[in-house]
Amino acid sequence: MKFTWTLLLLIFALTGPVFAQEHLRLATTTSTENSGLLATLIPPFEKAKNCKVDVIAVGTGKAIKLAEAGDVDVVMVHARKKEEAFVAAGFGVNRKEVMYNDFVLIGPANDPADVKGSSDVAEALQRIAANESTFVSRGDQSGTHSKEMTLWQEAAVSPQGDWYLEAGRGMGEVIIMAGERLGYTLTDRGTWLAFSGKSELQILSAGDARLFNPYGVIAVNPAKHPHVAHDLANSFINYLVSPQGQEIIAGFTRNGENLFFTY
Repeated sequence: MKFTWTLLLLIFALTGPVFAQEHLRLATTTSTENSGLLATLIPPFEKAKNCKVDVIAVGTGKAIKLAEAGDVDVVMVHARKKEEAFVAAGFGVNRKEVMYNDFVLIGPANDPADVKGSSDVAEALQRIAANESTFVSRGDQSGTHSKEMTLWQEAAVSPQGDWYLEAGRGMGEVIIMAGERLGYTLTDRGTWLAFSGKSELQILSAGDARLFNPYGVIAVNPAKHPHVAHDLANSFINYLVSPQGQEIIAGFTRNGENLFFTY
């Protein structure tokens, strides 16, 4: 019996470290998850670093809150003002630009607010409000929701009433909801391309410079939260902006269309 226990302890000592993996906690937007990008982008990093990336896909606002609390090691989000405020407050370090796409206004084919082809997104929103056409908002403090609120302000409209619905859901779910209600919504192009086959909605307004949608990655500051996996977070950031990471992002397509673009 003594020999058996000694042998088992020896086996455990020899094999235990082989199976040990460091974990990287990544808080990111639903758009990077729903688009399918992370399923392609993360595995090469995990293999190279023998680690596991634990993805928490939420709106940008919630992702940053998790980072401020030290509940994650790194964030990849798309609301530049919030990102810069996060860094300025000392919660984040080593912020890098990763990729970009754009936002698009989608809606039903019959287009009751007559916004199709408009390159002025503020004017398109004014028409939707004036017509009281159904508009489904993320309503979740995400990067998309923040952009939407900015655009309503620029349109000089305070959206309210039965026509304006705040879903409090992720982008994919909002696209489905808007389709079911034959309404309009604002979405990032990446998630739209990933979900367009599940909805009869169409892109009705795009191309306005105000719809530019950059994504940044930021490590949580170890001076605020010493327990974070800071070295692994920096390795992940370096991977994303490396030729390998950028090539994977640039090569990620759906139906021949790029969902994201690199710098």
